[in-house]
This record gives sequence, structure tokens and C-alpha cells, in this order.
Amino acid sequence: MTHPSEEQLIAYRYGDVSETQERAAIDRHLASCDACRTSYEALQRVLAAVEAAPVPERDASYGSRVWQRISPQLDQRERLDWRAWLVPRRWVAVGAMAALVFAAFLAGRFWPRPTQQESAGPIPVQVRERILLVAVGDHLDHAQMVLAELVNAGATETLTKGGVDISFEQQRAQDLVEANRLYRQTATRTGDSTLVNVLDELERVLVEIAHSPAQLSSAQLNEIQQRIEARGILFKVRVIGSQVREREKSAGQIAPRGRS
Repeated sequence: MTHPSEEQLIAYRYGDVSETQERAAIDRHLASCDACRTSYEALQRVLAAVEAAPVPERDASYGSRVWQRISPQLDQRERLDWRAWLVPRRWVAVGAMAALVFAAFLAGRFWPRPTQQESAGPIPVQVRERILLVAVGDHLDHAQMVLAELVNAGATETLTKGGVDISFEQQRAQDLVEANRLYRQTATRTGDSTLVNVLDELERVLVEIAHSPAQLSSAQLNEIQQRIEARGILFKVRVIGSQVREREKSAGQIAPRGRS
């Protein structure tokens, strides 16, 4: 089969794949495709972290109060889109971007501040931090894979008359750009200057890759590889990725497991 989409992987994760043959095909594909298996494992980690977060108590009128506060800021089309996003399974089914929007939500970007009349507390800081760290760590892992594949492309890709085909890496880089921008903005809001600097450098490299020709000559490929190595971005991503994973472990040890 072709590479499964994020929506297919999420449906697979929740057991929503209706056809037995389709599920078996995804089983076989994940067993044979390293890239898709890595993506699925990352998706599992993010969703597991989200599911483990304790859900704050809300009274019956909470949804109406939230809608009353945000609706004046939206036009009619946006209102319809927002109502669709409030359906839990549809929100998750958006794919990889669901984790990114949730990260921004946890950082306080999209969720309205509670009024004095609302007694329900926010999601604990430690839980928010752990979910963000899981998502950022997986993002850095994916970025590292793209960079490593390009740096090692000369040894693994076959040169044709058109050069080296990097269209797959290009698409992955493009997908990572928007995610990277959101994580960088979130890190800026939380004051993590070290992470901000690395994500800023990474974003520039990802944009360059995404805007490069899909077919590269040996000289063009070598030029991209030299720029990546000169900036030391692959090493920086590995270092900050390791630091994020360590912080994730620490946050997981102290984060509440839920209400008793």
C-alpha cells in the first residue's frame, strides 16, 4: 500500500479502521517502512500524553460561556469551523496539526482565561509542560531524520540524469515548517531562549530545503550538505532533542497522574 496518511494512522490507533484488509495492510506497511513506523510511534507518544492529562471539572454551562466569549471574534464561517473542532474525535482526526494546536492551547494561546465565577482550575503546569515536551521532542526527532537523510544522501541515493530526487525530504521539511513555527512561538512565550534559538535556525534550514528543486545535481546537493554542516544544525538539534527528552522524563516523574 502507499504511505498511510495521519488520519489513517489515528484511526488505526483508535481501532476505527473498519476493513480488516485495510488494517492488515497498515500492519504490514508499518512493519516494513521505517519512516511510517517512526511517525506512528511519535503519534502514539503524543496521544498517550494527551490522554493521560487530567480533565478539569467543568459545570454544564461551561461550553456555552466559552462560546459566548469567543464568538464575537469570529465571522460566520469561522464559527462553523470552531463548532466542528469542539467535537473530540474530529479534533483529534485533523492529524499531526492536532498535537500542535493542542500545544498552543496548553500554552494559553487559544483557550479563554477563566472568569472569577469559574471555580475549575487549569491543567496543572507540570502536565502542560510534559505534553509540550513530548510533542517538541518528537518534532525534533523528525527534523533530525530529514537533516540526516540529506547529509547522507550522496551515499544512499542513486544519481540519475535528473540528479538526486529529494521530493520526499522536501515534503517532510514543508510539513515541519509550520509545526516548527508554532513550537518556536510557544517556546518564546514560555521564555525558553535556548530552544527558541535552535528552532529559529532549524526553521531557516527547513524552509531552504522545502524551496529547493526536487531534483538536485551533485553540486547542488553538496552545497546544501555544506550549509547544513557549516551551521552545525544537525548537532544542535540532536543536543537540544536529548535535553528535551531528559526534561520530559523529569516532568513525567512529577506530573499528576489524574484525579483519584
